[in-house]
Amino acid sequence: MAVKVLVPTTLQSFTNNQATLESSGSTIAELLDSLEQSFPGIKSRLCDEQGKLRRFVNFYVDSEDIRHLDGINTTLKDGDEVSIVPAVAGGC
Repeated sequence: MAVKVLVPTTLQSFTNNQATLESSGSTIAELLDSLEQSFPGIKSRLCDEQGKLRRFVNFYVDSEDIRHLDGINTTLKDGDEVSIVPAVAGGC
């Protein structure tokens, strides 16, 4: 099963400067393991020491925020597009 992954610029140093990847996994958790296998070190940027998604990294499956789905257990299907979006904050 192939899933398209859109990688933000800040993480492309882990993906050989690739902005778009094809990976596999039937859930976000499995996708993260697959990405880690192909690109060692990327998972620690996306997950904390307990394996939970970092608070300031957002994941979208086909433009739907996984926080409104099943989080890290969100099911993926062939052809899905997963966007990894770092949160941006600012102020005066």
